Amino acid sequence: MVEEEQSLEKGGSVHVVKGESHFRNVVWGPVRWLKMLSSELHWSFVFGVVSLYGINQGLGGSLGRVATEYYMKDVQKVQPSESQALTAITKIPWIIKPLWGILTDILPIFGFHRRPYFILAGVLGVVSMMFISFHSNLHLYLALLWMTISSAAMAIADVTIDACTAYNSIKHPSLASDMQSLCSLSSSIGALLGFFMSGILVHLVGSKGVFGLLTFPFALVSVVGVVFSEPHVPGFSYKQVNQKFTDAGKAMWRTMKCSDVWRPSLYMYLSLAVSLNIHEGLFYWFTDSKDGPLFAQETVGFILSIGSIGSILGATLYQLVLKDHPFRNLCLWTQLLFALSGMLDLILVLRLNLKFGLPDYLFIVVDEIVSQMIGRLKWMPLLVLTSKLCPHGIEGTFFALLMSIDNAGLMTSSWLGGVLLHVLKVTRTEFGNLWLAVLIRNVMRLSPLFVLFLVPKGDQHTFKLPDEIMGEDSEEEEGDDEKEGSRNLELASLVQSVDRR
Repeated sequence: MVEEEQSLEKGGSVHVVKGESHFRNVVWGPVRWLKMLSSELHWSFVFGVVSLYGINQGLGGSLGRVATEYYMKDVQKVQPSESQALTAITKIPWIIKPLWGILTDILPIFGFHRRPYFILAGVLGVVSMMFISFHSNLHLYLALLWMTISSAAMAIADVTIDACTAYNSIKHPSLASDMQSLCSLSSSIGALLGFFMSGILVHLVGSKGVFGLLTFPFALVSVVGVVFSEPHVPGFSYKQVNQKFTDAGKAMWRTMKCSDVWRPSLYMYLSLAVSLNIHEGLFYWFTDSKDGPLFAQETVGFILSIGSIGSILGATLYQLVLKDHPFRNLCLWTQLLFALSGMLDLILVLRLNLKFGLPDYLFIVVDEIVSQMIGRLKWMPLLVLTSKLCPHGIEGTFFALLMSIDNAGLMTSSWLGGVLLHVLKVTRTEFGNLWLAVLIRNVMRLSPLFVLFLVPKGDQHTFKLPDEIMGEDSEEEEGDDEKEGSRNLELASLVQSVDRR
């Protein structure tokens, strides 16, 4: 009996030791991982990724989205259709993202390709946020100008850190997956925290106060530029700039003329453009309509943070289950699910959820999770296809060009959605036709199925461009693997910002 008790005590102590060891691994594992990346890649790069993807884009981007919605509604007091169209204008800097990419690649400032652009982006962001925050009676179009400048600041910082991650993935191919994880985790955690805090901060300090707080994430971008480790390039000949611009333009035009490139690019634009965005009409109804839920700012922020979890679930589901399916089949089913998920908004607007005994708060949480998850499932194969369309030698610039086409589709969707809200006379106080706007949007989400033939039939692993377009011998496997890592890192950084745009 004594021996049995002693053995039980020893067994218990073993379990305690194992439990403590597991706890230490959970706590210190990420710290050791970050230390490893810092020692291999330089701490300033890790600091830059966390600062830009996590704090500036993730945290700051989500705070800025909610603050902008309340600023346009409560401070500028514009109609939903106007807010829809005007805020879309602020995304123009993302459409010309290839220009920023070319500039950072071929035009060094004071001998540096990256550091000055980080500093410039941070200064532009700080100044624009300060003007909006401190000006008491800022005209609508001046506010729109400063919002567009802040968007340009974020786009410049984004393309610069993209270039840094691409460079490091080629120099350290064995760490490409670690860098991808760092980019994704930083952005996801930042967005989750930002959306969760957004409603609370808008309630406490107002939308203009939140814009004032956004000066800190932008100031951090300038700090990254000051401390970033980058080799100096002396004696640069600026006479080369025009020729390099011309060469890059010719290479992109030659590739875009290939039917294997322009056909899926056209589909990606159309699938986004005709899926009308009427978010502002729904947002006004959620918060202002007497017949609606009348959600407070804190509730709106919490709902959006829950939606971020749905987006992460969608990306996980795609990675585990759907990544091996052919492009065309995947686009077919995700587009159908995308249209069906919109019916949840129709049920909410018609108040049918209350007839079934489902409270607004519970129903909108489920709606947001499902919508964001399916939206991510729809978006992921398009992003993978985009990465497959990039020829060797101009991968980064051409990937940015294709993403610009997608951003143009998103902007067109916002403008067309604003026109729809205006035609149906959905205003700040009148929401009688909002249900019809939702129904038309859901039907329009089915229209991309008629141009599905533009999407290649091949699966996501074997599809590739013809060798004459790729520009390199396919036998150069090592170089291909390194450049594929570069494209994957760009994909990781851009996929996390889709929901914010």
